[in-house]
Amino acid sequence: MPDSILRCKSKDFAKQIVFLCRDVKSKYKESVLTGQLLRSGTSIGANIHEAQYAQGKKDFISKLEIAQKDCFETEYWLELLFETGYIAESTYKPLQNQCGAIRRMLISSLNTAKEGCR
Repeated sequence: MPDSILRCKSKDFAKQIVFLCRDVKSKYKESVLTGQLLRSGTSIGANIHEAQYAQGKKDFISKLEIAQKDCFETEYWLELLFETGYIAESTYKPLQNQCGAIRRMLISSLNTAKEGCR
């Protein structure tokens, strides 16, 4: 079964987060903020992937809702790293845009999935 666009985008995003965190840790020896970003940024894709194997519609929705919350958290950590000078705007903006696009796709998927539950 081919991967969905959402799964592909979230995995690509997770890889970029891993690379970013590795670079910031290496350059600035910063580990608290990057650790938080690494957890939330990679958790998005992990929960989307896990939703594929959900035990039912409610479990599927739950996994996507967790991924959506992780998107909001990831946006926060990216913003904090940018505003404290750890990452440049040229790095921050594309990642923030990607995270927002994934979040919007999750919202759409959740709305569709929840319509079937009413």
